[in-house]
Amino acid sequence: MAGHSHWANIAFKKGLVDKKRGKLFGKLARYIIVAARRGGGDPAANLALRYAIDRAKKASMPNDTIERAVKKGTGELETETYDEVLYEGYGPNGVAVLCEILTENRNRTAGEIRKIFEVNGGNLGSTGCVAWMFERKGIIQIPAKSVAEEKLFEIALEAGASDVQQLGESFEVSCTPDAFQEVMGAIDAAKIPMDSAEVMRVASNTVDLDADAARSVLKLMEILEDHDDVQSVTANFNIPDSVMAELEASA
Repeated sequence: MAGHSHWANIAFKKGLVDKKRGKLFGKLARYIIVAARRGGGDPAANLALRYAIDRAKKASMPNDTIERAVKKGTGELETETYDEVLYEGYGPNGVAVLCEILTENRNRTAGEIRKIFEVNGGNLGSTGCVAWMFERKGIIQIPAKSVAEEKLFEIALEAGASDVQQLGESFEVSCTPDAFQEVMGAIDAAKIPMDSAEVMRVASNTVDLDADAARSVLKLMEILEDHDDVQSVTANFNIPDSVMAELEASA
């Protein structure tokens, strides 16, 4: 299982969404603001905004909070101006790490992210140093117990998905970013529950980790994800099932 899947599953199982709901709402609000500023406040005509609002609703963000974020994006309410930045670097064991950032102060954020990397056995790299290792894909995680593989395969592929595979206790549906909304809509219309649904960067190759390296990398990922300006973190690590079982047993 690759790094994007591991991190999505680990974060979900640890209850990070519930534990840090206030912080999550702040991040999702920024995402909505930027999407509305770029493409307008109508989600029917602005795919990025529709996706941002869908993410917020799945996280149980109140409707009035979503509406305020849209109005901030369209200029009806005052707000900070956020820049989108992609930070690239290396974690322990040479793992490639990407951080998608929304910040109102690039210099402050760059210094803070650089320090997180350095303190946790990695280093922040230059633009383009690892981004070439990743491809943008829509990734939808579905509990394996909630649907038969054949049914999910039929629904997802008919809607434009590229692949459906079982990873442990979940099915992972992958698609191009352009097909993401249609695939997610088809799965939702079939009343199939989704653990997560995101357009993310997926590694083209991975680095296998032993237990010690996995602990270090997962610690770096969690600290980065906890930063207010970080929207998402992905990396090209792979944790073998035996090592994952060891980590879960010692948690």
